[in-house]
Amino acid sequence: MPRFLVEIIAWVAAPWALVPHSIWLAVLADVLLIGLPTVFGMPGAKKQKNPVSIPARPAIALELLQPVAACAAAFVAWPAIVASLVAVVSLAACGLQLRRWRWMLAQRTGS
Repeated sequence: MPRFLVEIIAWVAAPWALVPHSIWLAVLADVLLIGLPTVFGMPGAKKQKNPVSIPARPAIALELLQPVAACAAAFVAWPAIVASLVAVVSLAACGLQLRRWRWMLAQRTGS
């Protein structure tokens, strides 16, 4: 649940932070934040099947894109107190993923 909350925050905060500069960048941010994890993923790491299989390290890096985008965009677009809460939720979500990431790194994907 915290990971999904961070994803939603990233999907809202990134365009919010970018739209004053370019509407196209704002749209592109959501296309990348939603599209990349939908297309690329490590087999068995999520319930849904991804069209393109990737090894654990790039999959984890791709998952870290969400909290990084959420935090960076929140500090640009929103008041500091809100952005600080986003950072706390993002850190908690990452902390809750550590066991899963260790499992992912221990798997042999054949890549």
